[in-house]
Formats: sequence, C-alpha cells, structure tokens
Amino acid sequence: MISFIARRLLQLVPVLLIASVGIWAMMYAVPGGPVAAIVGENATPEQIAAVTAQYGLDRPVVVQYVDWLGNALTGNLGNSYYGRAPVLQLIGERLPATLHLAVAATIVALILGIPVAIASALHPGTWLDRILSGWSALALGVPTFWLGILLILLFAVELRWLPSASGYVAIWEDPVRALGNLILPAVTLGIYVSGILARFLRASLVTELRADYVRTARAKGLPERQIVWVHLMRNALLPFITIVGLMMAGFIGGAVVTEAVFTYPGLGRLLIQAISTRDYPLIQGCILVILVLYVAINLTVDVLYAYIDPRIDYR
Repeated sequence: MISFIARRLLQLVPVLLIASVGIWAMMYAVPGGPVAAIVGENATPEQIAAVTAQYGLDRPVVVQYVDWLGNALTGNLGNSYYGRAPVLQLIGERLPATLHLAVAATIVALILGIPVAIASALHPGTWLDRILSGWSALALGVPTFWLGILLILLFAVELRWLPSASGYVAIWEDPVRALGNLILPAVTLGIYVSGILARFLRASLVTELRADYVRTARAKGLPERQIVWVHLMRNALLPFITIVGLMMAGFIGGAVVTEAVFTYPGLGRLLIQAISTRDYPLIQGCILVILVLYVAINLTVDVLYAYIDPRIDYR
C-alpha cells in the first residue's frame, strides 16, 4: 500500500507541473496582460514601465515561471491587487467555509441517495422503483439556484426558521449556529447530487444482484438484510465511492451558484469576485488550491479502494 501511494504521488508531479504552467500562463492570455490589470486602461507609458519593472515582468518568461512556482511551493502566492492582502491569507479565510459546505452537502446526498438506491434496486420494475427513479430524475432536473430560492422563501421568509443569508461559523465554535447557516445551502447541493449518487448506486446494485454469490447466499437462507449490507454493498460501493469523491471534489470549486444564492462566503464566490475584478494573483491562487484539493481527494479515493475491495492488487 505504501509503495502504491508513493507511485501515485510521483505520477501526480507531472500533472501538477503541467497544470501550474496553465495557471501561471493565464495572466498573459488576456488583452494587455498582467500590467494592464494593475495600472488600468489610461496609464501612461511611464507608469507601465514602472509597474513592469516592479513586478519583474521584464524578465524572461521562463525565469518568471520558475520564480512563481518556487514561491507557490513555499506558500507565497503573491498579493491580491484589490484586496491588498496576501492571496494565501484570503484563501485561508474562505477555504474552511467551503470545506464545511462540501462535507455537509456530501452527507445530505448520502443520506438521501443511498436509501433510495437500495429500495429501488431491491424492487426493480415495481411502482416503488418508478417513484424513486422519478424522484432521482427530478432531483437532477431542478436547477440548484431555483431550489435554493424556494428553500429561502419557505424556511427563511415564511417560516423564519433559518437565515436567508448564510454566514460562516466554525462548527467547533458554535455547532447550533454553524448548522443553521449550513442547512439550506447543504440541502440545496445535496438534493441535486443525491440524484446522481442514487442512479449510480442503483445501477451497481442491480448488477451485483445478478451475481452468483447473491444467489448462493439466498440459497443458504441468509437474511436479506445481511446479504445487502454485508455482501452486496461492499462490492457495489467501489464505483460509487469514485462518484462520491468526484462530487465532493466538485463542491470545493463548483458550488459557485449556491454560494451566490445564499451569499455564502466560500472559495467559489471568492474566485468569481476575483474574476470580475481581474485580480490575477487571486485567480491563480484559487485555481491552484482547488486543483491541489481535487487531486488530494482523488488520491484518497484510490487508497480507499483497498479497504473496500481487497481483491485489487496494488503491487
């Protein structure tokens, strides 16, 4: 297992290097380059020359990239043009909120998706299967921004049980306030993803139900509950875990719409603000952090395979 993890980490090095080149080069892909973003459109030639020299943009491109990469490896992602603060500090203020939302939305999706998939797979072709399959399709078809607005109107405006604008409170500081701020955005994201998880898990369970070991277990008189939870789920969870990992990784940088609806101070909203103000160091930092987290979650999913299915050879 240790050798497998080491090999996977080595394989990730070229991936991260290639991605870092793209992230760094985005500054030069826009009209005017980074200098225009700093000095503005009406800058004089003297101001342009001064900023170019100040930020070292007159050096060879390769030297600039190596310098940026070296700083990034040490945690120095530069300073925000408009926030007037270190990029890593701004990201560090928003990242915990995003991680809270990602974990909470994943839990909601699992709570909703797993029972639906199991019930639907164990009763294929019945009215229950059709109802649950319709619910999964509905969960996938409803836009998250529309669902979020409906939840705000119901629980915040009409019932006044929950806040309409979700701030961030660490769950270890005040669990009640933290859950109150997380419930609506987490349910909004979780309902959508539960439809995806239910479909994938149902398909995996239906396939496993046709396997010989299930027929053998039933012939031995094992209880259906034991067959499902001890034998069936362990084999069906392998592709399902991959989808859960991808969905959770997607929450890290892809919950922009939900964060905007609930004014949630997450990393996705920070990235959108950086794009609207052409704050390139902050854009680069956000994308780099999202990329690293995405890769880390996928590596974790690969490692979990060994505990779910010991038949996999990691040599």
